[in-house]
Amino acid sequence: MNLVIVESPAKAKTINKYLGKDYLVLASYGHIRDLPSKNGSVDPENKFEMQWEIDSFSKKYLKEITNAAEDSDKIILATDPDREGEAIAWHVKKVLESKKLLKGKDLERVVFNEITKKAILEAIKNPREIHLPLVEAYLARRALDYLVGFNISPILWTKLPGSKSAGRVQSVALKLITEREKEIELFKPEEYWTLTSDFTNKENKNILSKLSLYDGKKIERFTFKNKNEIDQAINIINKSKFMIKDVNTKVFKRNPLAPFTTSTLQQTASGKFGFGASRTMQIAQRLYQGIDIEGETTGLITYMRTDGTNISQEAIDEFRNLIKKDFGNEFLPDHPNSYAGKKAKNAQEAHEAIRPTDITRKPHDLKKYINTDQYKLYELIWSRALSSQMNPAEFDRNTILISSKDNNINFRASGSIIKFEGFLKVYQVQETDEDAKNILPEVKAGEEISILKLNDEQHFTDPPPRYSEASLVKKMEELGIGRPSTYASIISVLSTRNYVEQINKRFHPTDRGKLISAFLEKLFSKYVDYNFTADLENQLDEITSGKIEWVEVLNNFWKDFYENIGKVKEKRTREVLDLLNESLGALIFDRDSNDSIDRKCKLCSNGELSLKNSFRGGAFIGCSNYPECKFTRPLSKAKAAAQYNLAEPKLLGQNDYGKDIHLKNGRFGPYLQYEKELENVEETPKKGRKKKKKENDHLRNVSIPKGIEVDSVNLEQAKFLCSLPKVLGQNPDTGKDITLNSGRFGPYLKCENKSARLENVEEIFTIGINRAITMIAEAKPGRISSSIIKDLGEHPEDKKPVRVMKGQFGPYIKYKSLNATIPEEKDPNELTMDDALILIEKRKEYDKTKMKKKRK
Repeated sequence: MNLVIVESPAKAKTINKYLGKDYLVLASYGHIRDLPSKNGSVDPENKFEMQWEIDSFSKKYLKEITNAAEDSDKIILATDPDREGEAIAWHVKKVLESKKLLKGKDLERVVFNEITKKAILEAIKNPREIHLPLVEAYLARRALDYLVGFNISPILWTKLPGSKSAGRVQSVALKLITEREKEIELFKPEEYWTLTSDFTNKENKNILSKLSLYDGKKIERFTFKNKNEIDQAINIINKSKFMIKDVNTKVFKRNPLAPFTTSTLQQTASGKFGFGASRTMQIAQRLYQGIDIEGETTGLITYMRTDGTNISQEAIDEFRNLIKKDFGNEFLPDHPNSYAGKKAKNAQEAHEAIRPTDITRKPHDLKKYINTDQYKLYELIWSRALSSQMNPAEFDRNTILISSKDNNINFRASGSIIKFEGFLKVYQVQETDEDAKNILPEVKAGEEISILKLNDEQHFTDPPPRYSEASLVKKMEELGIGRPSTYASIISVLSTRNYVEQINKRFHPTDRGKLISAFLEKLFSKYVDYNFTADLENQLDEITSGKIEWVEVLNNFWKDFYENIGKVKEKRTREVLDLLNESLGALIFDRDSNDSIDRKCKLCSNGELSLKNSFRGGAFIGCSNYPECKFTRPLSKAKAAAQYNLAEPKLLGQNDYGKDIHLKNGRFGPYLQYEKELENVEETPKKGRKKKKKENDHLRNVSIPKGIEVDSVNLEQAKFLCSLPKVLGQNPDTGKDITLNSGRFGPYLKCENKSARLENVEEIFTIGINRAITMIAEAKPGRISSSIIKDLGEHPEDKKPVRVMKGQFGPYIKYKSLNATIPEEKDPNELTMDDALILIEKRKEYDKTKMKKKRK
């Protein structure tokens, strides 16, 4: 008998079918052991020796594995083909060795890039040894994360009460977000003007063009800085005579894009579908592990954690056959396309790009087997992979150069017409070129033309945009921070620790996030430096390739880090806050008439404003004369300004009943208040008790949804918000009302047992019935509580619902009356049913142990 060990029960079930009766496939349910959450788990004084712990849940499944190992002739470790998979295999081997279960038995390591029968059988035929450098890279990473977390976090708790913990890579990602916020807050817009012209010829053919040369100089953004400068130019241009100087036509090619890596898939799914990194990975994981098709579970895509862009020769041959058959020879290049992706540091990590396991399995053929989101992602992966092996698209690019008689002024008109679709036949690229759709008339060089109209337009420079999930992933990849498999969890941890919040799909650092980032930048600047973090990641990759010893990397890190920790521990809390006053001064304090930072208290006038922190409320600005002076305000100047602006109610106008609508600021943020139209209905008291009417019973308060700028709320928007809930129309499938409303977690649509949230809060004012019908059609049925993050489905044993919930102290799993905490390092949006079952079992074991102790 042959024992095969994988990490997931879903994977075990599928592989068991492929291998037959001579094999027993068992799941380890992820890592079977980990570093216990206590001091001393990593010992820097003893070559960073690690104390591993098997929790009570893993013991249950490990017992199944060890029992089966005793009766097996061969043990095959078939965990995922990456660093974590190699580590799980190594842990299993170490436990089996400690129990002396490997004596006289063959132990093999196999890897496969897709869960298909062919791939599994091929992997079984080609076993290898556990790759130790890959394991050592895992050990180094795990030790680094432990040493940073268990040394910095206690200092944070002491110096900044209410803070949670500081992760090694998460802290650097937080720095990116807070630095971008600082750029935005300090940004000063600059004015500039642009000029376009409508020309016409004798045949009344119009040419829309842009000014490209003025006074013999090339047009730059700030050539015209104000209205006076652009008016002077217009005056001179209107007096000039123009002619067609040159007409140019060129054929240009647009090459297909490389097949997806992890990061490019996350970025594209975010742009096309609005999927977060976690959601993308969760859907991809399901497609990789397999979908039930006619009674057989089949993996639809290759392994989804990769930074490789290469495709196997066998798959390329299949792609080329399909292109030739479905589209013709003109779409097929003479030789396969190859792409220069990021070079893997080690052959063990040189995975293929993400592609379909069978390119002939077309998206429309699978529509009945997979849900809407799975279909979207599969179609995206299928079309991107297939198009990568097609010919380029070809365009005719036409350019008309218009010049004044003295050649000192030029206008340029450009337009493109598609000549050959090429790869665009399969994969559509979002058009960013404004001129691409501009079709130009036929004109000749030397032809005289005249100005119909000059169009001047005022612009202001924009601050850099806040990071979205896609742009943050792209930036981290550019800087070499983190690795493909870690991006989703990095983003999730920042959100669950309340260091950032997402508003309109953009990351805003919370006050606590700004404070922690400033703390780390001021006191641990080396360890949140982008270059240092990227260099450390490179060293971990070099461990993988055997170029450097893992203990050497840890020694080099620990020496300076330990010294840094000692210095910070000696600092008093007040000293730390003073350093942060200096670091955050430009952001949190106002400036006086001399442009100097003004920390004078606005209430008592002789006190000095300073950064303060509370366990419950987090960071705020307070007066040095406390408790005599009780002046406080939020850390953010923008929030403080909004608070002061609303210190007195602001009258926006009157509603349709002639009642005043006021904009006010309350304990939980800004809100609208108006007087309700009284109904002539006599209330019936319950059980003979007379109902007391409160003084303000006739008033109604309506919260302003988070993400809407308070200063921008006008009367029409206020009236709209006060009118909610609002029926937008009827669902054509059911005839039932689709209702728009706003709740604790923002605006949402409701129709019978379906709910759909509006990701862009501003859409609450513009959404129409067509968009609403589409969103409701794509929503999953079931009563979705505002506190439900994700509905995982039914428990396999009793069919009771298992859900990921949002709780006061963080996300958790809800199953019947049992609540199971989700570890901080786990992404709640990426959890699968398998993950949930593990956490549920762990909670049951914990409760049993607790009950035993009580009885004693």
